[in-house]
Amino acid sequence: MTPSEQAQLQAEVAMTGFIQMSKRATLYSAIFLCFVMFACNNGVETGKNKTGSQYNGEQYNPSNLNKK
Repeated sequence: MTPSEQAQLQAEVAMTGFIQMSKRATLYSAIFLCFVMFACNNGVETGKNKTGSQYNGEQYNPSNLNKK
């Protein structure tokens, strides 16, 4: 094999491995991020002592819009 043929073969092997590892890293990152999103949002606004953005009808009553 000539040096150029060896270099071409090595480049193809390296590129194939790089693409495969990139796909795996992207897949694992997406799975991890989905897990984190689920874990952070799981149980929000549930239970007897729930807090957060609960709607308060009295506080946000738009009854003063028709007054002049």
